[in-house]
Amino acid sequence: MAAATTPTWDPGQYLRHSRHRARPFADLLAQVPELPGDPARIADLGCGPGNVTTQLAARWPTARITGYDNSAEMLARTEEHAGPTAGGGRLDFAHADLTDWTPTETYDLIASNAALQWVPGHLESLPGWLDALAPGGTLAFQMPHNIDAPLHVLMRELAGSAGWKDLLGDALRPTDSVHDPLVYLDRLEALGCATDVWETTYMQLLTGQDAVLDWVKGTGLRPVLTALADDPEARDAFVAAYRDLLRDAYPAKPYGTVLPFRRMFAVARKKA
Repeated sequence: MAAATTPTWDPGQYLRHSRHRARPFADLLAQVPELPGDPARIADLGCGPGNVTTQLAARWPTARITGYDNSAEMLARTEEHAGPTAGGGRLDFAHADLTDWTPTETYDLIASNAALQWVPGHLESLPGWLDALAPGGTLAFQMPHNIDAPLHVLMRELAGSAGWKDLLGDALRPTDSVHDPLVYLDRLEALGCATDVWETTYMQLLTGQDAVLDWVKGTGLRPVLTALADDPEARDAFVAAYRDLLRDAYPAKPYGTVLPFRRMFAVARKKA
């Protein structure tokens, strides 16, 4: 049986839907209160290609910001964003694996956009990350909370069917990779934070042929594409079968294809 797969990322595919992927981070940052440091020190966990990390520089122009990611492919795309910022701050990027990332300095804000669902045990990392915040600092993150959506259910059913389960095994992200919002609220409040947790469902209007498949090729389908990378025939067969299922689940309209996408947000402020 195949072992759990660490996805190989394709920045170009990921950025094909950059507007929809960036909007939740903007909605998250809108709820982050004033930071204690001036200039602020900020970490972006799971920064990807760096395009949304620039939102941090726009909000806090003098801040010194570091984006962390474990994908060499994604980090290569961050180079166009690195360097001094227009407001006098600085934007840098570094390799880090969030499964064992331990802060070595004090931050005013630790933020994460759609990354922690890929980090097993991330709930247990929260105390250490909060310890690294300055008094009055903030931990803010958002994650997809739609593992029960057809998008994922159909993928899991297909991967677990005859002909695929022996090839893919447990390659897909587990169904408990994101906890119920109340779990995060309870944990962060117990750690002494003033916490705001909420959910939003975005009615994402996608365009183009097989738009939902195109979307998921940049994220949720990456473990399958990675696991089958050495068997292009099997990879293409899985994608074709999954495409047909998605066409039925998300029918195209004259104006595009609607992909309802639920996300969970958390903003936790450390006591001053």
